[in-house]
Amino acid sequence: MVKINGKEEDAVGKTVKEFLLEANYSLSRVAVELNGAILPKADYDRKFADGDIVEIVGFVGGG
Repeated sequence: MVKINGKEEDAVGKTVKEFLLEANYSLSRVAVELNGAILPKADYDRKFADGDIVEIVGFVGGG
């Protein structure tokens, strides 16, 4: 299992990009923290491993 934003998800073996697209995130408007480090967008083809801890933050415009 992978803990994503505090919730256990069955995402082992999926790439970060696959998960984000399936969850309807806009790739250009999110930042992904993987096991305590910001994951560069160039590494979104990395597959989740059992025990990974992920935080996904979406950016919202406005003022």
